[in-house]
Amino acid sequence: MRIIKRFGVSIEDELLERFDEVIGKKGYNSRSEAIRDLIRDYIIKEKWETKGIKVAGTISIIYDHDIHGLVDKLLDIQHHFHDIIISTLHIHFDEKNCLEVLVIKGKVERIKKLYDEISSIKWVKHTNISITDTI
Repeated sequence: MRIIKRFGVSIEDELLERFDEVIGKKGYNSRSEAIRDLIRDYIIKEKWETKGIKVAGTISIIYDHDIHGLVDKLLDIQHHFHDIIISTLHIHFDEKNCLEVLVIKGKVERIKKLYDEISSIKWVKHTNISITDTI
């Protein structure tokens, strides 16, 4: 079992009231739970800025599969990053639009390179990255 430490936080009344409203809407049982999640998120964001650190996450890509050569380009890039792509998921939204989700794990700089290459492809409609870790 993990040891839990207590510490104090000084905060303005108005800010605390707003925080309580937000965490109440999200369903947190306590301020402590919400603060722990905020701290975890902050640590993960800091890792994203540190070279050599390993993280995991997803890259989401939305594109029109009817664009000639686009699917081939996406697959070619994915093959060049096979060492950090754990899995892929392909979903057909409609007759033209596809969502592809890449599950990734590796060094931050390699993941950034993959994301940048995919994001900069002409005709890719939208990309998004979500990074996490096993803190």
